[in-house]
Amino acid sequence: MDIISQLQEQANTIAALAFNTFGTLQRDAPPVRLSPNYPEPPANPTEDAANVAEQPKLMSAALVKAAKQFDALVAALPLSEGGEDAQLKRISELQVENDAVGQELQRQLEAAEKELKQVQELFSQAADNCLNLKKPD
Repeated sequence: MDIISQLQEQANTIAALAFNTFGTLQRDAPPVRLSPNYPEPPANPTEDAANVAEQPKLMSAALVKAAKQFDALVAALPLSEGGEDAQLKRISELQVENDAVGQELQRQLEAAEKELKQVQELFSQAADNCLNLKKPD
């Protein structure tokens, strides 16, 4: 797998971990009294308090680990040679190459559409000829 794909996969991993971490924190957050006018929120005795306290630490550690792996992948990216001017020149060359390939693809598309039209016309003629045949007496 190339480095860009690894970066994309790692970014997806970080997003999933963050989503799950925030969701878990929201789900497991203890109830809080909104105002002194409201009654005390009910306790949730069915939950294991140690597990609820430990889970955010484990999820945070996984999130930090994923972020460090992402940083390591970024550090492994090859450095550009020649600086910004060389990059701009290479981009320009690639754009010219892309335009040439695009024009060739357009020519091939037009030729394919022309051929498709001819095949459709021949098929239509063949179908008409088959329909116009008379049964032998």
